[in-house]
Amino acid sequence: MALWRAYQRVLAAHPWKVQILTAGSLMGLGDAISQQLVERRGLREHQTRRTLTMVSLGCGFVAPVVGGWYKVLDRLLPGTTKVDALKKMLLDQGGFAPCFLGCFLPLVGTLNGLSTRDNWAKLQRDYSDALITNYYLWPAVQLANFYLVPLHYRLAVVQCVAVIWNSYLSWKAHQL
Repeated sequence: MALWRAYQRVLAAHPWKVQILTAGSLMGLGDAISQQLVERRGLREHQTRRTLTMVSLGCGFVAPVVGGWYKVLDRLLPGTTKVDALKKMLLDQGGFAPCFLGCFLPLVGTLNGLSTRDNWAKLQRDYSDALITNYYLWPAVQLANFYLVPLHYRLAVVQCVAVIWNSYLSWKAHQL
């Protein structure tokens, strides 16, 4: 509980910095879980560069884009009722999620050195599966998030759930 209170204090004092560091840390954790538990690489075969790439994506792409999206979404739909939460979830999952995945997957490919042709082929191969998998997890999470969680905690809540999602995305993005 003391750790949570400390997190709240630092978040209140430096919201953007904390959200960026939280997203980066949890993206890295998701990749480590992917490599160790899903792919069973072991510590000797762990690809540290890949984990650092995912941390960088969390800090430089996920946090600013998702955090900014939540602010825009709250301005577009400022209410907190169940109907407002449902509208936010539908806009998030119907508009934002497809665009986010369409940017995230090729960004990972680019950072991993894929050629434009290989990156395009990988996007065509993986995008639909990733989006469908997204719909198994995120609508329920986002509905609860938009209804129950204050704006300044939404990115952290999503990133905690996203440790599992990030493990999947890291695995999907790094399959050749």
